[in-house]
Amino acid sequence: MMILLVGLGNPGKGYADNRHNFGYMAVDEIIRRHSFMPERVRFQGLAAEGNIGGTKILALKPTTYMNLSGQSVGEAVRFYKIPLENIIVLHDELDLPLGKIRVKTGGGHGGNNGLRSIIGHLGENFCRVRLGIGHPGEKHLVTGHVLSNFSKAEQATVEAATESISRHIDLLIDGDAPGFMNKLALDIAPYKNKDTDTTKGN
Repeated sequence: MMILLVGLGNPGKGYADNRHNFGYMAVDEIIRRHSFMPERVRFQGLAAEGNIGGTKILALKPTTYMNLSGQSVGEAVRFYKIPLENIIVLHDELDLPLGKIRVKTGGGHGGNNGLRSIIGHLGENFCRVRLGIGHPGEKHLVTGHVLSNFSKAEQATVEAATESISRHIDLLIDGDAPGFMNKLALDIAPYKNKDTDTTKGN
């Protein structure tokens, strides 16, 4: 069995610290903590193989830009014949405040163009780890919000989230989404409560 872990984001240094790249950040930390093989250019993305709790993992960061993520994910899925239920996509989520992380399987794209593309290529019944980034409050501010960097005040929460995800990802791989979310909530709470500017518009 192989699990495909997909982190969504945009390639290039200019986007590296954007809120929209939260998925990339989380997958980078998983790769680092679990000592995956070095990343290679594959499947229109950067791919690294590893092992978590005895399960073979392919970590993939599409480099197609967000709105074409499905091309990259689809290529990896076809190559390894990975069923939808073995795909976990980590992505930024406007409808959750920073510090809130939710897991769901199936459903729509919620305006996230990366999810929209993956659903278009593969269907919707894959697992999503929704990484809250907060909403700017007005629809016309959304693009600027997701393509701007996390503030200094938000950085501690972001780091706590990516570190906690990487530490407890084995629970999600084993199918224990409630246990995974509970561990994250406990780890992130002390940092989230220090933030004063991250829940605007929620």
